[in-house]
Amino acid sequence: MTLKIVRSATRLHTRLLYSLRYCMNHKIWPSVSQEMITQFLDNLLDEGVLKFEEKDKIIKANRTTAKKARDLIDKVMNKGDEVRLILHLQMKDLPLYKHLCQTCDCVIILCCSCTGDSWIIRIFRCKYILKIMWIYPVTLKSIKNRVALLITNITFAELKNRPGAEKDEENMEKLLSTLGYEVVKHTNLTAEKMGDALVDFSKHPKLKETDSVFVVIMSHGQYGAVHGVNHKPKVPDVLKVDDIYDNLNAMGCPALVDKPKIIIIQACRGKETGSVLKCDSVEDDAVAYGVIKEDDSQYRHKEDDFLAFLSSTPHTVSYRHISQGSFLIQFTVDIFRANVLKHHIEDLFLKVCCVYRLKQMPTKDRCTLTQHFFLFPGDLKQ
Repeated sequence: MTLKIVRSATRLHTRLLYSLRYCMNHKIWPSVSQEMITQFLDNLLDEGVLKFEEKDKIIKANRTTAKKARDLIDKVMNKGDEVRLILHLQMKDLPLYKHLCQTCDCVIILCCSCTGDSWIIRIFRCKYILKIMWIYPVTLKSIKNRVALLITNITFAELKNRPGAEKDEENMEKLLSTLGYEVVKHTNLTAEKMGDALVDFSKHPKLKETDSVFVVIMSHGQYGAVHGVNHKPKVPDVLKVDDIYDNLNAMGCPALVDKPKIIIIQACRGKETGSVLKCDSVEDDAVAYGVIKEDDSQYRHKEDDFLAFLSSTPHTVSYRHISQGSFLIQFTVDIFRANVLKHHIEDLFLKVCCVYRLKQMPTKDRCTLTQHFFLFPGDLKQ
């Protein structure tokens, strides 16, 4: 993915900094701590906004935390890098950031446009500041550290193979890469190996800096589990869906706390066909000619910031075209490519459902997201 940034209108964030300075001078918000100032200085030093001598001078020349904060604000405003400081503030102290937004009539919003795999982001004015208060934070740094897990089981020891799954794997890998995710890809795994892949993924070094993760698993399955390649009716080889959450929740992966965890599973959740598949057009075109295949999942979400998208309703099969791939992946790729810059993740999946329902009913299962997740939000930060 090529990401180009057009810097302009930094004076808008200058107004937020003036609001911060005013609050400090009048003790309206006396919560700026020494630790916060130190973090700001370290971050701005790492990004090249401040030199080491400037950081050292701010610390040594000012006795109180308030004076250090004022000196830092003045230096950043003189450099024209207001955007970086105020956005670090949003990451470190969201309540203070919201307070400043309420005292300022405009903030920086980024307008994104897409040509192929290239995203161009421009800064412009927006007065609807409340919109940015309810989205998960996304920064250019976090985008560069995005990582996703993709597991595709195609060839099985005893179960039927999954022709068309190669296309799903290809399409999903391209989509995730376009969205800025480094794709950790595995093919044809047993349940044990899938579990190992999840454990390894939960320890990925980029998770500490990423803003989100995608975990995509495509295989045969049943209610509450996904089949490994060695699955047999009398000798089960299954990965429990709960194990996915155990590896990504606050206990299993502290690095992902407060970050969106998007799980997509293309697999059957049972043996029933579901009322959708009784439509004549689907039966005639798909079942009669043998081009649609079944993928023989259910979640019990207990953690925050999860969203699962399933290819079918509980206890029903999931369908896949032997050359074009599954309906779920086809429509997900198409909808995301066309709408990812304008809609948050739940709206994107809703659009997939609207298109997908003519062939099969997907399920957005128990969403525990606490904010809107825009993959490229309006307030994308430096």
